[in-house]
Amino acid sequence: MTSQKIVDLISLKHLVARWRVTSNRIVFTNGCFDILHVGHLHTLKEALKLGDKLIVGINSDLSVKRLKGEERPLINEHDRAELIASMAMVDAVVIFDEDTPLSLIKFAIPDVLVKGGDWRVEEIVGGEFVKQAGGEVVSIPFTSNQSSSQIIQKIKNL
Repeated sequence: MTSQKIVDLISLKHLVARWRVTSNRIVFTNGCFDILHVGHLHTLKEALKLGDKLIVGINSDLSVKRLKGEERPLINEHDRAELIASMAMVDAVVIFDEDTPLSLIKFAIPDVLVKGGDWRVEEIVGGEFVKQAGGEVVSIPFTSNQSSSQIIQKIKNL
């Protein structure tokens, strides 16, 4: 089972071009999404409110290992992509291997770049590029104090 929303760069290029022709406002966010939780859901819902189409970049398994350690990810990249793609507010999912989504952001050139509230706007990777391209950068405040790392630690402590 593979969602049609999970795309490679060539397919993303065609989607973005089609969306731009119809004047859609494109929003981009990214993350590991190792253990999906309500904080992720809130951020994705709020992100879509800032535009018309939502692209989600997901760190590949190798990227997550480099960023979070050898025990991560707990859920493989294809399953994480399927979970995110199954959400109605998400229009496209792209898996990327780099440690940051900068090259993907430069490829998609979103109108709005979004991260969760643990990021200050000036720290968001790709923020300067998006601003220079005429877009905006938004940090969405958390509604709950949850993270995948916190959830994993709670499970380990049981």
